[in-house]
This record gives sequence, C-alpha cells and structure tokens, in this order.
Amino acid sequence: MGLMNKLKGELIDIIEWLDNTDDTLVHRFARYDNEIKYGAKLVVREGQAAVFINEGTLADVFKPGTYTLETRNLPVLATLKGWKYGFSSPFKAEVYFCSTRQFTNLKWGTPGPATMRDAELGAVRVTAFGLYSIKLKDPALFIREIAGTNDLFSTASIEDNLRGKIGSHIKEALPDAGIPVIDLESKVIQLGDTLRTRVAPSMLALGLELTEVQVQDIGLPAEVEKAIDKAGAIRVIGNMQKYTQYETASAIRDAANNPGGLAAAGVGAGIGIGMAGQMGTAMGGIAASQTMTAPTTPPPLPPQTRFFVAVNGKQTGPHDTSVLLQMAQSGQLKPESLVWKQGMASWAAAGQTAELADIFIVPPPLPPA
Repeated sequence: MGLMNKLKGELIDIIEWLDNTDDTLVHRFARYDNEIKYGAKLVVREGQAAVFINEGTLADVFKPGTYTLETRNLPVLATLKGWKYGFSSPFKAEVYFCSTRQFTNLKWGTPGPATMRDAELGAVRVTAFGLYSIKLKDPALFIREIAGTNDLFSTASIEDNLRGKIGSHIKEALPDAGIPVIDLESKVIQLGDTLRTRVAPSMLALGLELTEVQVQDIGLPAEVEKAIDKAGAIRVIGNMQKYTQYETASAIRDAANNPGGLAAAGVGAGIGIGMAGQMGTAMGGIAASQTMTAPTTPPPLPPQTRFFVAVNGKQTGPHDTSVLLQMAQSGQLKPESLVWKQGMASWAAAGQTAELADIFIVPPPLPPA
C-alpha cells in the first residue's frame, strides 16, 4: 500500500485547491512525502494566493494564474534546489493556498460596559455589538506570524483574538467619539468607521485587512432608557397646542375626500378640539385636586448645590454655598477659580457660573456718618 501511494503521488502533476468551505483562510496542499514533480502545473484561482515553502524557508508567493514549476519560471526555487545544473527530479516543498476573498458576518461585542460622560445624563455605562469583515492581504506575513505549519487554518482559529481587539478599541472609541448618548443609535455608521480606523493597523500587522465594521446595537441601562422615554413624553405633552392644530388640519384634509365635505371636517375638528379640551380639563382637575389635598406643613428644603473647587492645582470638595462663601471671603475662591458640579460638561470659572455669581458681589462702602 505504501508503494502504491507513492506511485500515485508521482503521477499527480496538478497542484490546485477547490475550496468548498466558507471559513478557510489557509489550506496546505497534501502530497505524498511533500514531493512535487518537476514541471508540475500550479493552478491559483481568483480569490487565492499560493505560498511556496522550501525546507522551512518561504520561497515565493503566486497570484491567480497557471504556472509550470520549472527553472525558467521559478528562479528563486531554482537557486534553492540547484536546478541550474539540470536537476529535474521531484523536490520536497510545501504549498499553502490562502483564500484572499472577504470573510463577512464575523461577530464582535464589548467585553464589558464602557463608561461615557454625557452632558445631559451624566456618567452612563454603554455596551455595543455588531459584525465585521476581514480579508487576507499579506499571505506570507500571515503564515509567518499566525498560521505557521497548520495544514488547515480557519476564521474560527483567530476569531476570538480579532473579536477582543475590536471590543477593546470600542471601549476607548465610545467616550472619545463625542456623540451624546441619546444620539448613539443614529450615529452607528460614523461609529463603525471610527472603529475600523482605530483597529485596522493592528490587523495589518497580522497580514489581514479590516474591510468593514458594523455597529448593530447600542445597549443602555434600563434606568437610562426609562429617563429618555420620560423626557420624550414630557416634550409631547408640552406641545398639546401643536397636536390639536395637526389633528384639525388632518380632519379638514380627510373631509375634502369624503362625501360629508366640510361638515365632516367640522365634526373632525370638533373631535380634535374636544379631546384637547377634555385633556386640559383633566389636567386642571388633577392640579386642583393636588392643591386641595396639599399638606399644611411645608415640604423639606431642597438640597443645596455642591461644587468641586480647584485650589492650587488640586481638587477639593464638594462644598455647599455656605462653605464657598467663606472660601471667597478668605481669598481661596476667586472669580477665575475653576469649579465643577454634576451635570457640567467641563470645569468653568466660578465668576461665569450663574449659581455662584452672588458670592463675588461686594457692597459699596457705607456713607459717612
């Protein structure tokens, strides 16, 4: 059986690879004892590259086409094998076929929430998920750095590593993007382009090209989503007059296409106005009810605004208004001193902050007795 296998291997003189998978990056061509016949045909199809390894040394990389493995076509191998002296027997070499097409629908996700500082919502923990696509750009570099001598190397063999690279970079890209949390869902294309630009150099170092990054989902904490929904509902109620005008105009438009004509329009308008009136009455009733049932004792005082203060290059606080007044009287707090409180996008001068304006008011001198 061993002799028959050897003879069968000697008779095969076509080296090719027909890929019937959708995830193979590198495939090593199998030959008996790694012997390749002198004058054999090498067929490299579109979407492939062939890498020749001779006695552990990378000899050449072949692009799509058909090649005859002989001296005049392979000067590099001729030098290595001594073919210039007429050597024409089978030689030992390895051929690795590399798929250079795009590999799509690979998944990535943040390994944990990324903390963003939002001007409206404060500190928010955000997660993101999506897809990415890669392409083998430098077959020789990829085999040297990643695939090595594996006879089969698939996307699954490196997917965890690539997913980790993208997930780590997006934890930096999200806070640096400068996009408000409430607008992240509408900026996923911009975010994907930013992420691809950041990750692409680390992919190229492996011989891979990152062709696309899709951000498909942005995850927010449940309490943040509720706050966004509540803010939207309040804005809708605040535009009740516009809602009534819209309903009236819609009723008139619909009436023009109905046999009822303007009479129907009047009915539609009346319904719209009536609904608005009922809602207004209900809102007024609720307000009156709340007024009648209001407790006789005053509510507790609202909490004082507390500020952090930069003193001699160090952060102090937070301080309430009484402490800030003492600091201003002692000269520790000046109009140009930097202050910050929860909700501010950045530090600002104390004299330009509305809540602290009264602290720096100096009364005029008393009139003479």
